[in-house]
Amino acid sequence: MTKKSTIARALLTGAAIAAMSAQAAAKPNAQLAIADNAPEAVKTAFKQWMSGEAPSGRKDKCYGIALAGENDCAAGAGTSCEGTSTVDFQGNAWTQSPKGSCEFIITPEGPGSLTALDRNNP
Repeated sequence: MTKKSTIARALLTGAAIAAMSAQAAAKPNAQLAIADNAPEAVKTAFKQWMSGEAPSGRKDKCYGIALAGENDCAAGAGTSCEGTSTVDFQGNAWTQSPKGSCEFIITPEGPGSLTALDRNNP
């Protein structure tokens, strides 16, 4: 195998691994709602996501919308990442949501946010 083909194979393997790991692991939960003033496209994407379809295209890192243990990442000090939130709607844990939907997602604890929240943090 030539050096050029070895590099090409390594790049393709890396791209495939990155694409697989970029998928959101966390799912939405039944306690989430979408604001009435959300644009129709956002409402449609949110409904599709809530019905089990993975968000397509770009996504938001939406803080404060995951149930305990169901976050995608960023769950504060002392956590390793995915699935490590300890409180429902933990403000410093995020889940990927359809692009443009985060600022319209409503939880029993308040709205989702594109930045970490200072609520429900252990």
